[in-house]
Amino acid sequence: MMNAYFDSQETRDPLTRDASQFARLADLLTHAVTAPGWAEHLSGIDIASVVSRETLAKLPVLRKSDLLEKQTVNPPLGGFSTGAAVRLFASPGPIYEPQGAGPDFWRSARALYAAGFRRGDIVHNTFAYHLTPGGWILDAGARALGCAVIPAGPGNTEQQLAAIAHLQPTAYVGVPDYLKILLDKAAEAGSDATSIKKAFVSGGALFPSLREEYATKGISCMQAYATADSGMIAYETHTGNGVCEGMVVDEDVILEIVTPGTGTPVAVGDVGEVVVTVFNRDYPMIRLATGDLSAVLEGPSPCGRTGLRIKGWMGRADQTTKVKGMFVRPEQIARLADTVPGLGRLRLVVTRDGEQDAMTLHAEATSADVSSALAEALKSATKITGTIVIAAPGSLPNDGKIISDERSYD
Repeated sequence: MMNAYFDSQETRDPLTRDASQFARLADLLTHAVTAPGWAEHLSGIDIASVVSRETLAKLPVLRKSDLLEKQTVNPPLGGFSTGAAVRLFASPGPIYEPQGAGPDFWRSARALYAAGFRRGDIVHNTFAYHLTPGGWILDAGARALGCAVIPAGPGNTEQQLAAIAHLQPTAYVGVPDYLKILLDKAAEAGSDATSIKKAFVSGGALFPSLREEYATKGISCMQAYATADSGMIAYETHTGNGVCEGMVVDEDVILEIVTPGTGTPVAVGDVGEVVVTVFNRDYPMIRLATGDLSAVLEGPSPCGRTGLRIKGWMGRADQTTKVKGMFVRPEQIARLADTVPGLGRLRLVVTRDGEQDAMTLHAEATSADVSSALAEALKSATKITGTIVIAAPGSLPNDGKIISDERSYD
C-alpha cells in the first residue's frame, strides 16, 4: 500500500513525540560536548536546562560558515565528530562531512518508503558518488529497504540508457530534471526506459509542470529535503490519491524556523530559515542553520503522519542558491574577477530553460574578448556550464546582489 507507514513512530501523538525527542536530546547534548568543537560551541550552557523548544531556542546556532572556519583551523572536521568515520566527503565550500557506521547513516530509508520504494525494487541512482555524499545517502537508504541499486551517478547518458534497458530498474533517484533527460534521450534512441514507475528526487526544486510530465508517463515522483551534514530533514508523502501538501519532518530531527541570520523562532506559518537538530551519535548537529527558507504548515498531514510539516524548500536565506543540484555561492562568483582581469560588477542570473536550470553570468567588461576565459572560469568554480553576457561598464545595478534567482516556485 502506498500510504503504509515505515513504523509506528510516524503516527504517534505529537506530545508523545516531543517528550521522546527532548528526553533523547539531553543524552545527545551530553554526548556531543565530549567533542572539543561542541564543547567550545556550547561553553557555558546548562545542558540540563534544555527540555523544550523554548529552551532549545536559547542555544546558539551553528552556521556552515562556522563549520568551514573550525575545519580550517582544526582539520578534518573541526572537532564536531563524536564517532569513527567509515567514509569522508567534500561538499562545496569546501566543507567536509563523515559517514559513520550503520546501514542507513543519513536516514533516507523512511523517506524512500513514503515515496513507495519497497523491497525488491531496482533503483537507478544518479546522484554523484565521487567525493560528495549524495549518491551514498540514497544508496544506503534504498539498500536498507531491501532494494538493489544501480550506482549510475550523473552523466554518461548513453551508458545509463543501456543499463536501464537491460536491468529494467523500477525506480529513479537523482535531481529532478535529469530523469527527463534520460527519458527524452531514450525516446530519441528507441531505448526502453518504461520500467521506471517511481522517482525520488532532491537537490533542486521539483516544478509542478515537471511532476505532471512524469505523471503522464506513468511515473510517481516525490521529493525530499536533505543536506550532506544533516542527512534527511523532510520528505513528501501521499495518500494514494495524490501528493500531500508540504513535507513531513523526519522522526530523528527537531526542526525550527527562525528569522534569517538569527536563532529566534518565527510564528507558525511565517517564512524563515530552517534550523535543525539531528539525532546522530557519530556526527551530532545541534541547531544547525541550513541557510534554506521554509515555513511550518499547521495541522497533521492528510496521509496520517503526525509529525511537523513544512512547506518544503522555498529558496535561500542568503544569495547562495542551488543550480542543477549544486550550491553556487556569491563568493565563488566574486572571485571570478581575480581569475579574469578587467571585469567590473558581476551578476549571476538563475532561470529555467524548459524543464532545466540555467544560469547566465552578466559581467561588466570593456571587451567581449573575455567571454571564453570567463565561461571556463565559471565552469571551473561552480562545476556548471553557464552563458556569458558582457555588459557595459557601470551598467549593472549597484545593489550588492551577486546572484539573482529568478526561477518561479509557484
